[in-house]
Amino acid sequence: MTTVRELFQKMPEHYKKDAAKGMNAVYQFDITGEGGGKWYAKISNGELNVIEGEYPEPDLTVTMDAKDYIDMAEGKLNGMVAFTMGKLKIKGDMLLAMKMATIFSLT
Repeated sequence: MTTVRELFQKMPEHYKKDAAKGMNAVYQFDITGEGGGKWYAKISNGELNVIEGEYPEPDLTVTMDAKDYIDMAEGKLNGMVAFTMGKLKIKGDMLLAMKMATIFSLT
């Protein structure tokens, strides 16, 4: 079974740089529950750095249970459905939230 840590380690490999061209933003991921943790994805001029920890003032914070995050990354849980069901919580720039699917491929 894939872990949350593995998903964040693989994130740069599946990052869609062309979709983030000219973008500058920080996505904070607060993954709760067993196997969770905190990571942030910093996009600067289209370049991505994924760092374990908490960024002081992210542009967008995504909060989700570890199991649900893995399910979403593996395509078993649709992001919009997760949001509607309250399994995916978003705080910050909603435009960045909508761009997530086009710039991050989590698996």
